[in-house]
Amino acid sequence: MSKKQKPLVADRKEKGFIGVGLAPWAGFGVTLRTFFEKPVTEQYPFRGKFPPPFPRYHGRHQLNRYPDGLEKCVGCELCAWACPADAIFVEAGANTPDAQYSAGERYGRVYQINYLRCVFCGMCIEACPTRALTMTTNYELAAPNREQMIYTKDQLLAPMEQGMLAAPHPMRQDATTADYYSGQVQGPSPEQVEWVRTNRPEDPSLSGAERGAVR
Repeated sequence: MSKKQKPLVADRKEKGFIGVGLAPWAGFGVTLRTFFEKPVTEQYPFRGKFPPPFPRYHGRHQLNRYPDGLEKCVGCELCAWACPADAIFVEAGANTPDAQYSAGERYGRVYQINYLRCVFCGMCIEACPTRALTMTTNYELAAPNREQMIYTKDQLLAPMEQGMLAAPHPMRQDATTADYYSGQVQGPSPEQVEWVRTNRPEDPSLSGAERGAVR
């Protein structure tokens, strides 16, 4: 056997009398090291701030948007089919020229997640073909009754970022659905801004979208 190769389990020598006797103490090493340390109690949420979870922590879900404001969800229901707890309910709707909510023919008209059933496994995230559904690190999901634990689309939809234009509005004239899916769309176009100004002149997202319009 080469020196660089690790010995197989069958080739390893058995522990001697001293090794067998010290094995239990080695197993309780962490317990013995922390036994005399002062415990730390986080007074959350009454005082202070709870330490943030790890970046890949599976918390509350979020429905994402494209940079121009259109929704990424196309209502395909693959997340609902992949959910082992049957916690997701999706009902698709058809986009129209006057009500274009997503890049494509359909959008998620109804989207609900029952957090009384959800096991936060992340299988719905893997099933989503457009990366519309992701999981945040938000873990504060307590509610006084069962009804409030069923989150609707309004609660799950990502907030508008600077430069986005609130849907509904048409897709970019110079872009296809493939351009949206591949990340080629970087923001709203002047034509999209003009369409919203004509149809919804009081929309609060107009001011920011005008400054961030991309040709």
